[in-house]
Amino acid sequence: MAFPKGRNERLLEVIRTQTEIAKVGLDLGGVMSLVASRAQELTGASGAVVELAEGEEMVYRAASGVAAKQLGLRLRRDGSLSGLCVKTGQTMVSEDTAVDPRVDRAACERVGLRSMVVAPLRHNDNLVGVLKVLSGEAHAFGPEDVETLQLMSELIAAAMYHATQYEASELFHQATHDPLTGLPNRALFYDRLRHGLARAGRSAERLGILFLDMDGLKPINDHFGHKAGDAALRQVAARLRKESRQSDTVARLGGDEFGVVLTQVADRAGVATHAERMAESIAAPFELEGQPIKLGASVGSALFPEDGCEVEVLVDKADQAMYREKRGRERRE
Repeated sequence: MAFPKGRNERLLEVIRTQTEIAKVGLDLGGVMSLVASRAQELTGASGAVVELAEGEEMVYRAASGVAAKQLGLRLRRDGSLSGLCVKTGQTMVSEDTAVDPRVDRAACERVGLRSMVVAPLRHNDNLVGVLKVLSGEAHAFGPEDVETLQLMSELIAAAMYHATQYEASELFHQATHDPLTGLPNRALFYDRLRHGLARAGRSAERLGILFLDMDGLKPINDHFGHKAGDAALRQVAARLRKESRQSDTVARLGGDEFGVVLTQVADRAGVATHAERMAESIAAPFELEGQPIKLGASVGSALFPEDGCEVEVLVDKADQAMYREKRGRERRE
């Protein structure tokens, strides 16, 4: 879409975003992802991020554009513009990160940003995080962009209030878990993956990644309705959780896709064993309202460090393997 030029056009887009948020419902992670994407569009930014303040760190819990690959990234609050924003409650603008002493320059270079606007997120009068837009160019944002970002941050704050009016710990749970299945969401999956890779690298251990694409969800929705589809998704989630170890992370990445981080695996054969067991569990008989339902999943895997050491490389390997299996399954059928 074209970026709105005038203030009135931007206000209309903010109102439209409110309507989209209502459709998302109480999926706080989904709301944050939606608002990040819309904030990027409305300001003409290269990317946008929702960071939550967790202990002494700022954590990327939603990201779009050039920042999307940094989902789950953790930064120290001290020495970052986001941390300063949370500390003061004031919207911050960095015209040029290369000469701004308030920013974490190494992190800026990693994400590829040269200027940014950071607006605080409030929940029950507590400062819990920031909404940030960024650009690879210096001096990219003007006063109208600051106003837009502040309005968008208020949309997230309203969603936070409706999701949970209680303690911050519950807020963080809502922001990092899928409301339908109760599993970790995409943001927490990438957070755990980054943490697991760092730990595996330090201890010279292997780590496995599984990507699973559920087969047959569309026919279930078409023939039995979306409530049946939701029940099937919950059933798949329960089966994956049952087949995983306590140290593993099983997440719903969105739609009918799931991801698993496997810690302390011995070799590629061990990863394959986990994948086969989970696929068999999903394919076990399932009945809905007395009707037999056919479930299945295509599974792809990657192994650290043999298949790569970077998050993006490993995710791409597992994703490609999953789709190769899915295409092969479709040809056989």
